[in-house]
Amino acid sequence: MLRRIPRLTAIMILFAAMTILTSLRSKTQKVVFFGDSITQEGAKPGGYIVLMKTTLEQKGTGSNYDLIGAGIGGNKVYDLYLRMDDDVLSQNPDVVFIWVGVNDVWHKTTSGTGTDADKFDKFYEAIINKLLDRHIRTILVTPAVIGEKTDFTNQQDGDLNAYSQIIRNLAQKYHCGLVDLREIFHNYELKNNPGNKESGILTRDRVHLTDAGNQLVAEKMLEVLLNK
Repeated sequence: MLRRIPRLTAIMILFAAMTILTSLRSKTQKVVFFGDSITQEGAKPGGYIVLMKTTLEQKGTGSNYDLIGAGIGGNKVYDLYLRMDDDVLSQNPDVVFIWVGVNDVWHKTTSGTGTDADKFDKFYEAIINKLLDRHIRTILVTPAVIGEKTDFTNQQDGDLNAYSQIIRNLAQKYHCGLVDLREIFHNYELKNNPGNKESGILTRDRVHLTDAGNQLVAEKMLEVLLNK
């Protein structure tokens, strides 16, 4: 014969179960955006991180996500690796977007301090491994543009294409999420830059985002974030 559970015990069990379910439903996902000056600006009014927050709030899910910018101007991939413990891992994030590569390419020309492709690959892979070791969902982002001409005559197009492919390969190797801004921006420019301008469409200076650029990035990153 089955023994009846005392009324008080049953109530306590039910209360505990409801508490656990509530905490699981309401757990806030901490999302860190790890990158350079583009990400630094993304956390400011009108930036893509702020636009993502606004969209989530409009959907009624703003409390489910804590979006945190961790961008520093001029950073390259090894800068990210050196500061990731303090600026990312210390925050115990659930999700990290890595958006780096522009300065690794751009600074080769401007100051001779860029990052060779093999070193870029190794440092990037080391960042991924540190995140995955903590069971952090990792989303990779390809560098978008250094110049918006659609015919691949921007000076750094060759390197940007090569470094973007490195990131795509790493995303596939480690089963990470991917926001392929290199491809997304190019497709957008083909439709919206008939004059083959080098800036003024998605960027104000060939690199940093206009309002339209921030909106596009916010939409594409949000798609990947919510597509678990």
